Amino acid sequence: MTAQTIPEKTAAERPPAATVGPIAWIRGNLFNTWYNALITVAIAWALISWLPGLIDWAFVDAVWGRAAPEACKAAEGACWAFIREKYRLILFGTYPYEEQWRPLASILIFVTLVAASGYRKFWSRKLVYVWIAALLLICLLMWGGVFGLPLVETRLWGGLMITLVLSVFGCGIAFPIAVLLALGRRSNLPIIKALSVTYIELIRGVPLVTLLFMASVMIPLFLPEGLNINKLLRAQIAIIMFAAAYLAEVVRGGLQAIPKGQYEAADALGLGYWQKMRLIILPQALKISIPSTVNSFLSTLKDTSLVVIIGIFDLMLATRAALNDAPWRTYFAEAYVFAALVYFVFCFAISRYSQWLERYLGRGAHR
Repeated sequence: MTAQTIPEKTAAERPPAATVGPIAWIRGNLFNTWYNALITVAIAWALISWLPGLIDWAFVDAVWGRAAPEACKAAEGACWAFIREKYRLILFGTYPYEEQWRPLASILIFVTLVAASGYRKFWSRKLVYVWIAALLLICLLMWGGVFGLPLVETRLWGGLMITLVLSVFGCGIAFPIAVLLALGRRSNLPIIKALSVTYIELIRGVPLVTLLFMASVMIPLFLPEGLNINKLLRAQIAIIMFAAAYLAEVVRGGLQAIPKGQYEAADALGLGYWQKMRLIILPQALKISIPSTVNSFLSTLKDTSLVVIIGIFDLMLATRAALNDAPWRTYFAEAYVFAALVYFVFCFAISRYSQWLERYLGRGAHR
C-alpha cells in the first residue's frame, strides 16, 4: 500500500487590508454612501478650518493662573484667570466664604457615595444604612448649628451642590414613585388606573417651568397658617413630580416589552402579584429600560438649571452672578464653557456607567 503524501501546512493568508482594521472601519462608517462621504468631507473641512483657531484661543494664547482683568484684555486667547478668580462663587454660590469647605466635603461625599453604589459588590442592605448615614452627615455639614458649625440657611446654599441635591434626590425619590405609577397604569383596578393615568398625563402635559412656579406660589397657599416650606424643598417637590411622570412611561415601556409567557410562567409557579412583579417582571423590565431611564436622569440633571426662575442659586445662576463683576463681565464665554464642562463630566460619567451596567446585566443573554 502506497503511503499517501501528507500535504504541508500552508501559512494562513491575511485578509485584504481594505476589509479589516481602520481602513475597513473608515470605509464602512464614513464613506459607505455618497451622502455620508459628503458629510465626512464637510466635517473634516470644518475641523481643519476651525480647530487650529480654537486650540489657539483655548490653550496657546489663553491666560492661565492668577491674573488681572487688564492682562486678559491684552491677550488674544481665553481668560481662564476669570475661572481662577470666580470658581468659588460658581461652585458654592453665596455660601459663606470661610465655610465653603463644608459644601466641598458634601459634594465629595455625594459623588463618592453615588460612584460606590454603582458597583455590584456593594449592593446589599448595608448600602441603605450607609446612604442614610451619609445623607445625615451631608445635612449636618450643610446646615450646621451643632458641634460648633455655624448655622447656614438654605437660602445661602448655591452652585454645584444645589444642582446635585435637586437632581440626585429628584431622580432617587421619583424612581420608586414612577414604578408604582407604571404598575398602576397597567392595573385592572379602574380607580388605580384612572388616578395613575390622570397624574402622568397631567404632569407630562405641562412644562417644568409651570410646576416650579406652582410649587413656589401654590404650595404655601395650602399650608396651615404659620407653617412654611422653604423654597429649595418646594423646587425639589416639583422636580420629583415631573421626573416621576416621565420615568413612569419609561418603566411602562419596559413592562410592555416583557413577553406574555413570563407572566404566565410566574402565575404557573403560584406567585402572587407583588411576588411576580418583584422577582420576575420588574427585574427584566428595568433592565430593558436602562437606556431610556438614564436619558431621563440626564434630562433631570440639566433641567435643574430652570430653578433659576424662582431665585434658587444653582450652578447656572452662580455662573451668571460671577459675570456681574464689572471688570470680568466680558468673559462670559469662559464662564459658560466652564459650566458646560461641569455638566458634561457628570453626564458623561452617568452615560458610561449605564453602558457598563447594560453589559453587566446582559451577560447571561450573550452567547
